[in-house]
Amino acid sequence: MRVSLIWSEVFTGLRRNLSMVVSVILVTFISLTFVGAAALMQMQITQMKGYWYDRAQVAIYLCPDNSLAASCAAGGATDDQREAVENTLKSAALSPLIDKYYFESKDDAFTRFQEKFAGNEIAQFVTPDQLQETFWVNLKNPAQSDVIGEAFSSVPGVEEVTDQRKYLDVIFNILNVASYTAIGIAGLMLVAAVLLIATTIRLSAYSRRREITIMRLVGASNRFIQTPFILEGVFSAFIGSLLAGGAVVGIVHFFVQGYLRDNVPAAMSNLVGVGDALLVVPVLILIGMILAALSANFAIRRYLKA
Repeated sequence: MRVSLIWSEVFTGLRRNLSMVVSVILVTFISLTFVGAAALMQMQITQMKGYWYDRAQVAIYLCPDNSLAASCAAGGATDDQREAVENTLKSAALSPLIDKYYFESKDDAFTRFQEKFAGNEIAQFVTPDQLQETFWVNLKNPAQSDVIGEAFSSVPGVEEVTDQRKYLDVIFNILNVASYTAIGIAGLMLVAAVLLIATTIRLSAYSRRREITIMRLVGASNRFIQTPFILEGVFSAFIGSLLAGGAVVGIVHFFVQGYLRDNVPAAMSNLVGVGDALLVVPVLILIGMILAALSANFAIRRYLKA
């Protein structure tokens, strides 16, 4: 009987404050959608780092004829210097660190350039002699790229040693900033949702102040009085959380797995999937319900004390 009475009070409060309940649902929905998007973005960044860092190469650029580098003062790299670089890569000091390496001649670099810029006018003005010979090195542990850099710094015939991870770091830093921005917006929206829930509960309590007074007179405990109001907030936040979870799954299914998979082929193998989104949904629902319960409990306690 007490349970049915509590739920009766809950639905009465929801019906009386329908516009405020809809506002709570919408604010919770928007804020938790940002939270879910930020969580998925962090998952995507982690997957991309694991995928691309393992494939990042160290490029050992040999001296071209017109280089101004100190190690290239004698002109373009000679066959002996090229052989010396390869022997160093095969040495006992470096070979245990290297997964594989290959040499790219000027003709190979020209072929790759033409394929990369096919249809671009710039491809017409580039000749093989303008490109560099390069040793491309895949390390067993990409974090040890500094060893390669130190081994070939100031080596005759080597113009520059470049770790491709530094280019990836720029991209991932930008993605991290976007993720943190989404988290910041989500935090502000969650604060707004908490304040709105507290305001809704206090208004609901005010509109039923006569019923509360009567319940106090007949000996109802504060917990019994508070429970319907807390459930109102939790119910509203639960609906908003479900909508946010649906939005997150929809974004992954239609945008990430749909549009991006078809239009960004290079990232096909490491995009977040619907399974990842489904892992986020229970977290969103839990966050929404806990925040709503705490906010509503705080609001009604302060009202009853007043």
